[in-house]
Amino acid sequence: MTFERAARVEIDLCAIEQNVRALKALTPSGTLFMAVVKAEGYGHGGVESANAALRAGADRLGVATVAEAIRLREAGITAPVQILSEPPADSAHTLIEHDLIPTVTTREFAAALGRAATVRGVEARYHLKIDTGMNRIGVRAEEAPGFVTEVAEFAGLYMEGVFTHFATADVVGDWDFESQFERFVEAVERIRSEGMDPGIVHACNSPATILHPKAHMDMVRCGIAIYGLHPSRATQGHIDLEPAMRVTASIVLLKRVGMGEGVSYGLTWRAAAPTTIATLPLGYADGVHRTLSGAMQVLVGGQRCQQVGRICMDQLMVEVPRTVDAADGDEAVIIGSQGEETVSMDELAELGGTINYEMACAFGMRLPRIYR
Repeated sequence: MTFERAARVEIDLCAIEQNVRALKALTPSGTLFMAVVKAEGYGHGGVESANAALRAGADRLGVATVAEAIRLREAGITAPVQILSEPPADSAHTLIEHDLIPTVTTREFAAALGRAATVRGVEARYHLKIDTGMNRIGVRAEEAPGFVTEVAEFAGLYMEGVFTHFATADVVGDWDFESQFERFVEAVERIRSEGMDPGIVHACNSPATILHPKAHMDMVRCGIAIYGLHPSRATQGHIDLEPAMRVTASIVLLKRVGMGEGVSYGLTWRAAAPTTIATLPLGYADGVHRTLSGAMQVLVGGQRCQQVGRICMDQLMVEVPRTVDAADGDEAVIIGSQGEETVSMDELAELGGTINYEMACAFGMRLPRIYR
């Protein structure tokens, strides 16, 4: 028997499918599509999001860790799975056992992967990450041709592709984006001039897929956008995306408080007049950031209600005005629509001084996910 709290994340898998199709429609025929499902599908569920994306025509999946990739394989997913950063060298045999495609950025890891492949009598696919200016991971662009030539001497390896990642793809007309793109194109051409086949060439994340068609190349990699969230204001108006996540809770307690009475830790909020307070069973451990205390609103009875007092680890409190007919067990909406009103992920992210990526991932930490 399970005893679940009265708070949940609802995921619309049809919305994910719709978003993948809309993003694919932006790309030329024959361009591969990678659905990025790392971090439990940005809080939406890794396996479920992966299957939805594949149903909509995604060609392969992207994750951040070996463990994430293995979970997809254990769920029966057979599509190509790429790990978008270089895994630890001691994972080489596991990568080959599960037919996973790692990123290579160092000779040491390439050598370990090659040795493991040779022992097993197979050829291990990998993608080379080229650092074109983000300075996070990758082989520097000017060193990439020499690196490829050296690694080509290692037995057991097959370079299936090369890629880079843009730091400012969400800024229209940005000089740094143009500079990164030019460096990448030049590095790829130099690899070709050395007689090496770069394979699948890819650079576009979600904002680049939407805003920079010239950079689509052989494949695009979309993460945040497949979940219906815009990577920035710049992409709004260029594509219609359907948010897949809705966060709700049931009112567990309605209480009348008198004028001057305080609510929550520190009693930082006090009632200006007798009023009704609703307690909801979710808090900052569930992704409702404490920085939102006193700033956010939730929907009850189709109306916006102000959150009051400090948000706790497991609960938050809302002032329910007289115009709202509320009862214990009624639904409150933290993210999503109710009646004619909507609270968006972007609204909460802006109030909390963060981005919708972080908000979505945080909601997936502890709340149960319900799929429809």
